[in-house]
Amino acid sequence: MEKIRFTTIINAPREKVWSILWTDETYRAWTSAFSEGSCAVTDWKKGSKVLFMDGKGSGMVSRIDDLVPNEFMSFQHLGEVKDGVEDTTSERVQQWAGGRENYTLNIVGSTTELVTELDMPAEFKDYFMNTFPLALQKVKELSEQ
Repeated sequence: MEKIRFTTIINAPREKVWSILWTDETYRAWTSAFSEGSCAVTDWKKGSKVLFMDGKGSGMVSRIDDLVPNEFMSFQHLGEVKDGVEDTTSERVQQWAGGRENYTLNIVGSTTELVTELDMPAEFKDYFMNTFPLALQKVKELSEQ
């Protein structure tokens, strides 16, 4: 897997950016860049399972590995969901299971720097290189309102 990184400067306090990232309504808004109807099913607590769903019964099974409110969120991806069924053991899933997705919010003057780092399997790289900047632009727009 390759690590890819995106950096976005947002003219808003990091508490607001954090809220935009992880509040259900705004999470759905910015992740619609990946798939219309996207949502996260979780309690947003360290160690909790997260189902990142596409609105059609498919998505990813992950865990919140680390969480420092308003500063850092780290997910470890464990498997996928297809037609509502979780798979964490198939050979296909094992090729990328364990990959991480990290969100860091740094204060830079009066702005917030959002740094997103993803462990990216080759098969998904082109898709996320195209869609992630669109999603982060939406985070920026929502945060700056």
